[in-house]
Amino acid sequence: MTVNPISLLQLPPDLDRDRLPQHVAVIMDGNGRWAKQKGKPRIMGHQKGVDTLKDLLRCCRDWGVPALTAYAFSTENWGRPLEEVDFLMTLFERVLRRELKEMMAENVVIRFVGNLAALPPSLQQEIARSMADTQNNSGIQFTVATNYGGRQEIVQACKAIASKVEQGYLRVEDINENLFENHLYTQGLVNPDLVIRTSGEMRVSNFLLWQIAYAEIYVTETLWPDFNRSEFHKALINYQQRDRRFGKVKNK
Repeated sequence: MTVNPISLLQLPPDLDRDRLPQHVAVIMDGNGRWAKQKGKPRIMGHQKGVDTLKDLLRCCRDWGVPALTAYAFSTENWGRPLEEVDFLMTLFERVLRRELKEMMAENVVIRFVGNLAALPPSLQQEIARSMADTQNNSGIQFTVATNYGGRQEIVQACKAIASKVEQGYLRVEDINENLFENHLYTQGLVNPDLVIRTSGEMRVSNFLLWQIAYAEIYVTETLWPDFNRSEFHKALINYQQRDRRFGKVKNK
């Protein structure tokens, strides 16, 4: 008897559409190791990683996950070899320029979060253009964390709030979680339900520290360039098996 494989172009039948995460965040780890395993330079791993991210974005769209955030470049990544950093900056710029027309056609809303002022001016221009051109789209929300650090984000939010208190625009009594969230880079974006980390590392690496307080975390040994739709399917199956109580006890 021949068993027909599950089509991964549409939502697999073993997933509950009503229990899909509304926001998936990914820590894309393992590009360099993937390239090394294949005897290729690290930059080839980053190039393949871009293709993986593009397919995951389209998979989220196809399956009905409305928001995807990718950890593209952390504040700590400046410590990598200069030639690798330069390549990544050029890669980001080239991909944005090349893919924007297609993203527009697919109705994607592009957003970048992080300390963008520290990026090369030409990359800043491409980022600003991509966000401006797609801001009125109504499809999947695609957020790219670039020169991003969770601690840095929290510190800048504290400074902004403290400045408003100092100037008399806010009272200390006005400060609550909602107000604090409105001073984060991710203002207006629903917090992630699911964080996926590839390559088997068991840490969050300064990623969305405030936002993932109650996110489910899924770690896979798969290196990022090999994280395909089948791997995403496994992550979603695992997610839907979780008992999400948010610190509460369910009534029996």
